This record gives sequence, structure tokens and C-alpha cells, in this order.
Amino acid sequence: MPSTTRRARRRDTPPPRTGNEEIEVLRGFLDYLRTSIVAKVDGSPEPRVRTAAVTSGTNLLGLLEHLTFVERSMFLGDIVTDWQATFHAPATDTVADVVARYRAAVEQANDILDGCTDLGAPLPRPRPGRRAPSVRWALTHMIEETGRHAGHADILRELIDGATGR
Repeated sequence: MPSTTRRARRRDTPPPRTGNEEIEVLRGFLDYLRTSIVAKVDGSPEPRVRTAAVTSGTNLLGLLEHLTFVERSMFLGDIVTDWQATFHAPATDTVADVVARYRAAVEQANDILDGCTDLGAPLPRPRPGRRAPSVRWALTHMIEETGRHAGHADILRELIDGATGR
């Protein structure tokens, strides 16, 4: 017997149309993935947004909290000593708080990237004692990292309330 439960479905957003320059393509895809993961988290119901749905303990809100730390580490030079701890949002923070913190980190990262025109140059970030990766490497890594977790978020959101789509 077919299910009569209707699942929420977001309209799928196609991959971005960007300019032809490599930097425009890389930044366009990174921003597309950033927007996709925020759409998965924003509006997710408490407390399920922070409830682990898999054995590893991964939860939807924790994914966005982690990506906030990744953005800040990569582009702003923040030092993270315990990456595992970044997968848990503070209990006192609302979904809106975590989304706002992520958006602020992305805005600051984009401010840095706006000044980067040479993909082969080192990423301009303050991090004593460590050589910065190239802008190209940083963008590629962030596409991989954000895309990987956006895929996790797709599954976790569907498990929470059936919402699908980008």
C-alpha cells in the first residue's frame, strides 16, 4: 500500500552559472554549497536538529557548527585544537544563532577572497609558523569539505522531517 504521508520538498537549485574564469567557477560552486547547507539547517526543528541520527553522533546543527570552524580556520587563520569538538553546537545556541555565526564566517571569508586575484598565491591569512596554502587549494578544499557535509546534511534533514531538495 502506498504511503499517504506527504514529504516536504524544496525546489532543487541547479548548479550555479558562473563566469569562465577559474576563480569565478570555484567561488561560485563554494557559495552554492554554502547556501545549500544553510537551507538544510535553517528552519530545522529543535531538538531533532541536534539529535544524532547515526552511530557516529553526527547531527545536522553540528555539521554547520563544524563548517563555521573550518571557514574561520581556512580563511581567517583561527587555530582549532580539537576538530571533533567542533561538531557540537553549544546547547544554549539556537538554530538561528548557529546559522548567523556561519553566515558571518562566510562573509568574512569572502571579504578575504575578494582581495585574491592570483589562485597560485598563498592565501593571505595570519597563522604564525605555518605556510598558507594557495588560494586555489583553499577553494578546492572548501568545496570538497562543504560538499561532503552538505551531502550528510541532505540525509540528516530527510531523517528529521522528510524535507528533501536543495
